Amino acid sequence: RSQYEASATETDANMDALGAWLADHVPADDAPAIAHGDFRIGNLLLAPEAPRVAAILDWELATIGHPLADLAYACMPYYLPHGVEGVRGIEGLDLAAAGIPTEAEQLARYRERRGLGSIDDWPVFVAFALFRTAAILQGVYARALAGNASNRDALTVGRRAGLIAERGWAVAKSHD
Repeated sequence: RSQYEASATETDANMDALGAWLADHVPADDAPAIAHGDFRIGNLLLAPEAPRVAAILDWELATIGHPLADLAYACMPYYLPHGVEGVRGIEGLDLAAAGIPTEAEQLARYRERRGLGSIDDWPVFVAFALFRTAAILQGVYARALAGNASNRDALTVGRRAGLIAERGWAVAKSHD
């Protein structure tokens, strides 16, 4: 929250509400693990001879955290619209036609491999992933406005912070 507040260029009611909601919904299960921080298909190298991951790249955001934080981050595209510039969403796509498993299928596969039952706080982890991403994008946007952007698309990408915050707050509200 403090990172977001330090870079906020205007008030975002969704971010404020989502930040407060997350503070009130911290999951009881806090088993620490190495969290990648940017776990997504774009940071995987796939083996050429078999459908398996050969390497995971881009560890600069790694920290000690909850393993479900990485899973929720990897599942964020299910909550973001497809076809919006600066957003890597798959919501609205025909997932079966695209050969993409549903979020439920992804979660079932994860739970099976980890030997887990249901993930009762799943919406909290998704809302957190969306909040964290919106906070990061707000920082990108603020740096772009200040002339310190690290890439040429920073303004376009940074403007998506509000959309992602809105989606995070929608997930949170649906959980209560």
